[in-house]
Amino acid sequence: MSDVARFGHGSRIPGWDDAVDLTKAPAGVPDPATTPVPPELRSEIEAAMAKYPDFRSAAIPALHAAQKLHGWCSPEALEQVACVMRLTPGYLTAVATFYDMFYMEPVGRHRIFVCTNISCSLRGADAVHDAIVDAAAGDPDFNIRSFECLGACDIAPMASIDGEYVGPLELADAERIVEDLRAGRPVLEEKNIRRRRSVDPGARRSATRDEDARA
Repeated sequence: MSDVARFGHGSRIPGWDDAVDLTKAPAGVPDPATTPVPPELRSEIEAAMAKYPDFRSAAIPALHAAQKLHGWCSPEALEQVACVMRLTPGYLTAVATFYDMFYMEPVGRHRIFVCTNISCSLRGADAVHDAIVDAAAGDPDFNIRSFECLGACDIAPMASIDGEYVGPLELADAERIVEDLRAGRPVLEEKNIRRRRSVDPGARRSATRDEDARA
């Protein structure tokens, strides 16, 4: 039988090709008496669990909370989530390794996901991605990657930058993105959809002029 065909860069899911250690004893639910959990993480996980009829449905928001605190889904982070949720680390590992927004290895603290699906790709997203990579110049603080689809075709080409959607992007925005992140400023504030009344980048300026005229 021939090998399963893969993309040139290998499997998208970290650890997919790693062999399972069958000699390792299965981990049980962590003991609360010996598993310290930061109070803010415990509170966030418990609040998420309270929202669902089946508490296990809170696994994804709980993992997000742990990853935000630790920077990645480290063994310690998984132990802490498992302790609060009364699940095994193996259960949470199965969830975390299924989704590519969770990291099983350390990554840069600034996460830049450039959408390279069809709408964004047709509008130059691949070149924008490469320009951001060049602007970061190998800085390990930046985790830059292409993303299959971020669901914001109306502002193509776009990216998610530390969870904030920005677009439409131009090649000239690449250096500004890196500079804003390094300086701790809001990134491309005028292109951040959270801060805009409309997908039209000029809508804020028009609204401001109208408000000034009425005043």
